[in-house]
Amino acid sequence: MRTTSVRRCAGALSAAAAALLLSAGPAAADTASPSPSPSESLAPVTTAGSSFLTATAVQPGQPVQLAGSTGDYLYWSFTSEAGQTDKIAITVTLPPTASRHGASSWAVDVFDGLRRRQACTAGAQTPTAAAGAASVALGCILRRVRAWAEPWSGDPLPGTYYVRLAVAELPEQDLGLPMQVAMRIIAHDSDDIQPEGGELTTPLTQPVAAGTVLTSAPPVAAEEEKGTRWSWDWLPDLSTRWAWTAVGGAIAAVTGVGGYSLTRHPRRRRRGPEPDGFNRL
Repeated sequence: MRTTSVRRCAGALSAAAAALLLSAGPAAADTASPSPSPSESLAPVTTAGSSFLTATAVQPGQPVQLAGSTGDYLYWSFTSEAGQTDKIAITVTLPPTASRHGASSWAVDVFDGLRRRQACTAGAQTPTAAAGAASVALGCILRRVRAWAEPWSGDPLPGTYYVRLAVAELPEQDLGLPMQVAMRIIAHDSDDIQPEGGELTTPLTQPVAAGTVLTSAPPVAAEEEKGTRWSWDWLPDLSTRWAWTAVGGAIAAVTGVGGYSLTRHPRRRRRGPEPDGFNRL
């Protein structure tokens, strides 16, 4: 009887273990399945602006694929935060070799929110494509964005950045030929946002909203009546320059008078008649 009960308990335990394994199998499979990255979930950008004001906004990791014409200026904008290091990779598929007439030079430039050009620490910023090349690759790795900096330093600060793609040198016959552009911006985060001890009040983002259109001329303020009292507005503002000018003029006048008195010839006396009434020959 004891043997039978033990066998029954062992069978029940094995059945329960098998049920647990079967139920945990799908959960483990679901956990191991890779989740889509943020860049894969973002829709690709197929447009580009023609100036800073019309730049197309792009998120880091979002693919950019569009068709354009050689000779066009293409602008994109993205936002960067403190501690990020942004890398820009661009591939330009050139027109067919049969329709081109020579080599071409391309350039990618990055500007911050104040339209200041930012330097690239690495990457092919101004590559040259040979006459028979099918594509050309451009790249730019920006400096790490800082939390704050001195106004004169020009260091990258949090805010909006602009990417401009253009052709620097190109045969005139090749202007307007079709091309394909692919771009991707990769942002690497870092905890090091030196220097410490400061914080940027607002991001460096220029307002791009247009102003209101005036439909009529603004009212002109009434002119103030001219007073009869004497006005000293025609006199220039006194400053140290005027004081030094006056002192220098006085010194020059005194020096001139003293020099003249020292270097002038004495007056000659007129010779009178001789006492005997005869003039000497």
